[in-house]
Amino acid sequence: MQPFAIVALALILARAVAELWLSRLNRRYVCTHRNEMPRAFRGIMDESTYRRSIDYTLAKNRFGNIVNVFDAVVLIAVLFSGLLPWALGKFGFGTSIWATAGFLFLAGITLSIPGLPFDWYAQFKIEERFGFNTTSMKMWIVDRLKGLLLAVVFGYPLLVLVLKLIEWTGANWWLWATAVVVAFQLLLMLLAPAIIMPLFNKFTPLGEGALRERLFALARRTSFPTRSIEVMDGSKRSRHSNAFFTGFGRFRKIVLFDTLIAQLTDLELESVLAHEIGHYKKRHVVKLLGVSIAGIVIAFATIAWLARQQWFYHAFSFEYRVGFATNVIPAAMLLFVLLAGTITFWVSPFIHIWSRRFEYDADAFAGATMGEPQSLIQALRKLSEKNLSNLTPHPFYSSFYYSHPTLLERERALQMTS
Repeated sequence: MQPFAIVALALILARAVAELWLSRLNRRYVCTHRNEMPRAFRGIMDESTYRRSIDYTLAKNRFGNIVNVFDAVVLIAVLFSGLLPWALGKFGFGTSIWATAGFLFLAGITLSIPGLPFDWYAQFKIEERFGFNTTSMKMWIVDRLKGLLLAVVFGYPLLVLVLKLIEWTGANWWLWATAVVVAFQLLLMLLAPAIIMPLFNKFTPLGEGALRERLFALARRTSFPTRSIEVMDGSKRSRHSNAFFTGFGRFRKIVLFDTLIAQLTDLELESVLAHEIGHYKKRHVVKLLGVSIAGIVIAFATIAWLARQQWFYHAFSFEYRVGFATNVIPAAMLLFVLLAGTITFWVSPFIHIWSRRFEYDADAFAGATMGEPQSLIQALRKLSEKNLSNLTPHPFYSSFYYSHPTLLERERALQMTS
């Protein structure tokens, strides 16, 4: 086995072991609070709901262990069995850029198929068991077919264009590819609210009444430009709830799940919307977009460097020959995508530190805008109860998997700023 193959295998196994260890750590930590609700949570939810939230957490924990082990086994098999070089030759890889893009596209689709039974089980067994699932089998299948269609319509042409840029621009192809992918990302931000999201959900303007007046008054008070406040029929798939704004410029709009409206009072909904506006006013969206762009730059620069390293190809049984005709760069793209998650896993705690700071800032903005923190605190408590959130995650587990602070952490921060 090549030296880098040993390194790659060690990293994959290290991630799998770390995930199992973190899961076990979190499970034991949660179980220590199973029989008695911690004092801090009394008044947030009743005893039976609290125990149900623990059962939900533990069920997802057990299932997550199975999925993580399966994913690691599949990744190791795909990378080190010689399957990819065999498929490359069998498919006729290299006959044209369209064929090359087709191979990469089909490889991505094929590698996603083993995960479908796990997606089905999570939706129709775990979510169903705890009363969250409202989707039908037909809708679940149609959603995935729609996703595949969108990938064909948008993803495949983009992939062809990126490969064309390799042919047209030479050594600096990755700079041009970065520019094209970033432009495509910005275009999707425009198209998603108007074209893509309505393919999956129905959006209707919030009806006339006190709530609509209250929320538009909040938007005016905070100088938040929005064309509309819309309600999304999230309840047709799940009883989980959320709120967000989407688009930018004059295409920006506020979206509330119908489940959220059913669960919160008008004052609590206003505080939740104030939190979302806080993300906009604090320029979190722009900063996250900047990080995303930086990630794209790093990804393409890394692929361009790896594409020139013979040891990288040999580690995974690929032949290395100079020139685009042999498709060394597309092969490097595929290998990079498969390995990227192994690296980003170890970086996730640092990204989550940044993400949590954004949440604290948005909470503080909401508290200041509302003139008191209690309405947002009450909304967060209700959402934790309705979603059976894990109220007692282990700190290490939280650092790797939670982009938001825990409920108690957010409450303490809000009370300190009041």
